[in-house]
Amino acid sequence: MTAPKTHHALLFDLDGTLLHSDPLHEQAFTDLLRGYGVQLAPGDYLRFIHGRENAAIFADLLPDEDARALSLRKETMFRDNLGDWATPTAGLLALLDRAAREGWATAVVTNAPRINAEAMLAALDLTDRFNTLVIGEECRAGKPDPAPYLTALDRLDADPARSLAFEDSPSGIRAARGANLFTYGLRTSLSHDQLMQAGASASLADFTDPALLDPLSRLQGATV
Repeated sequence: MTAPKTHHALLFDLDGTLLHSDPLHEQAFTDLLRGYGVQLAPGDYLRFIHGRENAAIFADLLPDEDARALSLRKETMFRDNLGDWATPTAGLLALLDRAAREGWATAVVTNAPRINAEAMLAALDLTDRFNTLVIGEECRAGKPDPAPYLTALDRLDADPARSLAFEDSPSGIRAARGANLFTYGLRTSLSHDQLMQAGASASLADFTDPALLDPLSRLQGATV
């Protein structure tokens, strides 16, 4: 008989959650697609790109091109301009400090390629602040499939009922909720109503938002 999982955990998306990197991603996609005659209209990034895996994005927008090669070019463009954007979301460092004091496990769960994820965490000086890094394309499926979150919970031996997820995109929210996690939507790019419509349990302006206090206090008890 398998022993029940009892560990608490905080599980974080990366882009748009640990840092507000969406404008940089949007610019990289815009510049790359323009070279192929594809013009992104206002709002297209959030409608067609935000939170999705590159393979699916390029398969939709440039179906006759090599999606992997396009993805590598786009991510190189993103990393080349990362330095000026490497500022953690307000309240993140204090939350990670609290997690360390309380003994809560932490994970980054992202659809970003590993090279990007590691570059962003290094730029934020957060490489050693998380117990594990889960990459969507290294799982059986990426977000919106729950597989990346299920992988993180398994690695941390964490109980989803004693854990919280933090996301900023509809696909990420669906993935976390599919893993039975109480999921906060960060209002980085989307409104409260949009996040709630996507399935978020609640929304936050950032990690200083008072709305975070009650669920965090419940992490100290038996259940969430």
